[in-house]
Amino acid sequence: MRRSVKWSLIRYGISTVALAAIVAVYFRWAHVNETTVALTLLILILLVSANWGLRQAIYLSFLASAAFNFFFLPPVLTLTIREGRNWVALATFLVTGIVASQLAERARQQAKLARRRQREAERLYEFSQQMLVKANVIDLVNDLPAMIAGTFNLAGAAMYLREKDRVYRSSPNYMDVSAAALRDAAFSRDHRYEEERDVTLVPILLGTRPIGSVGITGSRVSPEALDAVCGLAAIAIERAGAVETLTRVEASRESERLRNALLDSVAHELRTPLTSITAAVTSLQTAPLDEEQRGEMMEVIEQEARRLDRLVGQAMEMAELDAHEIHLDVKPHSMREAVDEAMAEMDGGLKVHPVDVRLPDSLPKVEFDLERIAKVVQHLLENAAKYSPDGSPIFISAEVAKNRLCTSVADRGSGVDDFERMMIFDKFYRGQGQRYRVQGTGMGLAIAKAIVEAHGGTIEVTSQAGHGSVFTFCLPLQKPAS
Repeated sequence: MRRSVKWSLIRYGISTVALAAIVAVYFRWAHVNETTVALTLLILILLVSANWGLRQAIYLSFLASAAFNFFFLPPVLTLTIREGRNWVALATFLVTGIVASQLAERARQQAKLARRRQREAERLYEFSQQMLVKANVIDLVNDLPAMIAGTFNLAGAAMYLREKDRVYRSSPNYMDVSAAALRDAAFSRDHRYEEERDVTLVPILLGTRPIGSVGITGSRVSPEALDAVCGLAAIAIERAGAVETLTRVEASRESERLRNALLDSVAHELRTPLTSITAAVTSLQTAPLDEEQRGEMMEVIEQEARRLDRLVGQAMEMAELDAHEIHLDVKPHSMREAVDEAMAEMDGGLKVHPVDVRLPDSLPKVEFDLERIAKVVQHLLENAAKYSPDGSPIFISAEVAKNRLCTSVADRGSGVDDFERMMIFDKFYRGQGQRYRVQGTGMGLAIAKAIVEAHGGTIEVTSQAGHGSVFTFCLPLQKPAS
């Protein structure tokens, strides 16, 4: 307050000195007519009004009128006026000065208001941009008070949502606005301003429906800007609610899809070895069999039990990979080691498919878990064998590209269309045209993808309908981050 009074007195003083300087110049040296003096004094009044306000301008109008009368209207150096027309000139000068001051003050206020609205529009644009670039719209609701306070240079902000009955604050220490005041403001439709604490409370309306309120502390923001902020906040809140609902729906839909896929896998894959084992056991118990037939039954039981164990092992491995609970034994190995181990584990699954291995001896060693990468190659070989006609070759090749070692497994099967290519690495997914013809659970490629990504690599498939597919996984030549 003292500083404001001080600056006001300084402005009055500067106005008086400027007027005295003009009068001195015109009275002592530049002897001009009264019209020139009056116009010069009016210019000074307009300048003061445009820059400092109406009070200084009116003060200067009366002071200029007195100086004009004393120094330039006859009789000079007296405050009396001899001729009637000079009274008219003096009155016209005074009225013109006051009116011009009011017009200049109005223009100044309008310019000030325009600049203020421009700043608020820029801040609203910045606020909306911050809302748009926020990736997680649910977290956006938590950050809205801090965004409001930061954008409009406020001491603090708080937001209350009726649906959640929760208050969000720009900082944990901001307590200028109580939760009770925010709740009361949420049920009103008018702005509330507490001058003592410089607190403004505004309801958040979505159309005509109140959904919450906002409380701010600090420099006054125009009601229009506050309404715009609350409108944007209402949109963000509804968007967050819609995303949350959509997320639940998508999660439920994905859960249903996985459940159906798992049931389908159990029905068409796990039931087969159980049926074979049950039939073999029944035959051993009831039918009269010789030693050779009993040996065949035992072999069936052993093979199907091993197959069942492999299926259960894949399910457990997929669960570990999803939970990120695997531990990689990373050491330098050549890709040929992984390929040889994978082919040895195939257990005769490649008898009807000649395998052409094209691995140059110049390939560098890569740090990876030998057992895990061998499983990746094994899954890709099993996939190629299942979806390729008997007798068609399978090709294994590798090369260094972009500081990565890329290994490919190519087949001559029916290929994968563009739609299935997007889902082929999903858990339990099997090709639409091969689902009931080819045995499998749809976990092999998902496991391969999870293992490769755990090594910091990538896996992809390229395919041409009727000409086969190429599955390629790439591992970085540098040591993967632990």
